[in-house]
Amino acid sequence: MRSRFVGCLLGGAVGDALGAPVEFLQYSEIVAHFGPAGITAYAPAYGRLGAITDDTQMTLFTAEGLIRDGVRRVLGHRGTVEGLVAAAYDRWLSTQTGWPPRFSGDHESADGLKAGGNRDTGGWLLSHEDLHHRRGPGETCLSALRAMTTLGQPALNDSKGCGGVMRIAPVGLVQGRMGRAPRETMMLGKALAALTHGHPTGAIAAGALAVLVAEIVQGRDAGEALAVVHECLAAERHGQETLDALRRAERWAQHRPDDPVAAILHIGEGWIAEEALAVGVYCALTARDFRDGVIRAVNHGGDSDSTGSITGNILGALWGAEAIPTSFLEPLELRDVITELAEDLAAFPEWHIENLDEAGHQVDRARRERMEKKYPGQ
Repeated sequence: MRSRFVGCLLGGAVGDALGAPVEFLQYSEIVAHFGPAGITAYAPAYGRLGAITDDTQMTLFTAEGLIRDGVRRVLGHRGTVEGLVAAAYDRWLSTQTGWPPRFSGDHESADGLKAGGNRDTGGWLLSHEDLHHRRGPGETCLSALRAMTTLGQPALNDSKGCGGVMRIAPVGLVQGRMGRAPRETMMLGKALAALTHGHPTGAIAAGALAVLVAEIVQGRDAGEALAVVHECLAAERHGQETLDALRRAERWAQHRPDDPVAAILHIGEGWIAEEALAVGVYCALTARDFRDGVIRAVNHGGDSDSTGSITGNILGALWGAEAIPTSFLEPLELRDVITELAEDLAAFPEWHIENLDEAGHQVDRARRERMEKKYPGQ
């Protein structure tokens, strides 16, 4: 289980970093610059090799918000998972604007969190200065979070950009770890994507990826997991658009597995949610190994870092951290932070941070204090 969690988050970051230098290039420009095979190793982006973008940043804050929600539940604090993850996204917003987080943990609002003031405990993740950089953040995410007046409030826009699906893999990891029903996972993935993306497909595609990752974490292969995703989408009132995109990706994977350039041209280049998911699924289904999969996912004229990230999430969850080449891992920005967060995400359901453990014995108070400081449950 640990390997799948670490593989999913590191794999997503690797795909993100591989795609970052070519995100805004046409395919012809990629080939002209890197040769016929396209980009196959990290190239400089944002002043370094292995730089992550907003995709990985927001994925990490999604994971942190989910852990904080788990801590909140154990300690009996008021709030909702949507509120805790929204507060995490507000902390991410502060890394992009330089302003302090706008929401504080004083338990006075309906979500257990109140707007205004700077009393919120930033926690461990926010303390990492390397996260405090703008890496091509999506305008939809920025504007939706700026407009949020109540934590957990769905976005009032009609966007179905890929900014919701690109960050949602941690939901699948947690829900799979807890053995939640696919419908529950779909609902949570949708709700968290809807914090910034108001179009039904923008949320449903995210829910679909969460279900896919959750099913993989529980031991299903990609085909079995996709069958469950299909069932969930068929039950969604607005699920047809995402279902059609996935079916298109699966047909191309079956009939043209060795022609990713043509496949992605027909599936879509990933700027919108269902296309980004479909590209990730096509590349995961046809990948010979992790390296091959993420290379396929970034060599096109669209949103290369997002499609690379989604593909990396899927393959990392499927094959584990051991499948990721060290040549990708060694230069990866924030590799140790990503690994530690993934390990905490896998382990937190087993933390005993209440006053008594399951046997009724006093817990290690020093350890409890460390965990509460790292992930305040508010």
